[in-house]
Amino acid sequence: MNRTRHTLAVLASASLIFPAATAAAPPQKHDAAQPLVIGHRGASGHRPEHTLAAYELAARMGADYIEPDLVSTKDRVLVARHENEISGTTDVAERPAFASRRTTKVIDGVSFTGWFTEDFTLAELRTLRAKERIPQLRQRNTIYDGRYRVPTFEGVIWLAQRLTRELGRPIGIYPETKHPSYFRSIGLALEDPLLAALRAGKMDKGKSRVFIQSFEVGNLKALDRRTDVPLVQLLGGKTQRPADDPRTYAQLATPAGLAAIAEYADGVGPSKDYIVPRDATGTSLAPTSFVGDAHAAGLLVHPYTFRNENSFLPLELRRGIDPAAWGNPIAEYEQFFGLGVDGVFSDYPDTAVEAREGPVD
Repeated sequence: MNRTRHTLAVLASASLIFPAATAAAPPQKHDAAQPLVIGHRGASGHRPEHTLAAYELAARMGADYIEPDLVSTKDRVLVARHENEISGTTDVAERPAFASRRTTKVIDGVSFTGWFTEDFTLAELRTLRAKERIPQLRQRNTIYDGRYRVPTFEGVIWLAQRLTRELGRPIGIYPETKHPSYFRSIGLALEDPLLAALRAGKMDKGKSRVFIQSFEVGNLKALDRRTDVPLVQLLGGKTQRPADDPRTYAQLATPAGLAAIAEYADGVGPSKDYIVPRDATGTSLAPTSFVGDAHAAGLLVHPYTFRNENSFLPLELRRGIDPAAWGNPIAEYEQFFGLGVDGVFSDYPDTAVEAREGPVD
């Protein structure tokens, strides 16, 4: 289908589901067309990422969507992990029973050593416990190490549906297919179980509060032929290339590239520097035309990732020299909302919601 026409039709008929793509001013409180807040891996600034606890907290903090990254187990079950290599987010390295499964693999041209979800059955994976991925910056989160299991995608869907009932407002899901070409190459394609889970949860229609995202191009084009759920093309580093496409992400981000994306996707998920670049010192430069270019192509714009710590903020918004200390993230949100983005991926959805609602009277 022509995704540009599909996007415009959805925007016209479902303003409560998607924000207006032409917003030019910061959103007003209670504005139905205000930018979305997407809980990036859940409320991952407050709980270990990709756990049901992180997802639930994100929703209770006001997030409109929760974001599970999806990888596969050996027995073809989709689970939520940022990467299929899990030594940084689980206690697998401390489990003697799994010591022999440590190995080295090349994934999308990059060599990784560790433990991989595709070498574990779901039952084995569920014996592991999650831990904080960046304890040097989020030491407080380490108090939750060992408390939570690795969730299945079906479990995330169930959670979103329960929270929708409890909170009295829709909680959407925003799954990302991680390394789909790699998983397809080993006989564990992600697309079939993803679509099957959405169908089982009755979330496979265009107005069902779901986005599907990917850094790859081919799998989004394939999904476009199989579902009317909105699709989002993620954009990685400007000199990098999708695993299945010869173009760089910078080429995809040009007006011509965005127009091509609009033929199969409904939105783009750029890293923040596509919109507000930084110089060598980390200081913000003047905003680019990216938001306007994407909107002109009929695409929604959901940049990533907004975080509170100095390490992730532009130089002018940092406070002190401690990389783990919080700077002034609200000013960054306000700038991006003012530039007309349609949503933000945030590790701190409570901060994003606070910024979106504007100053308290």
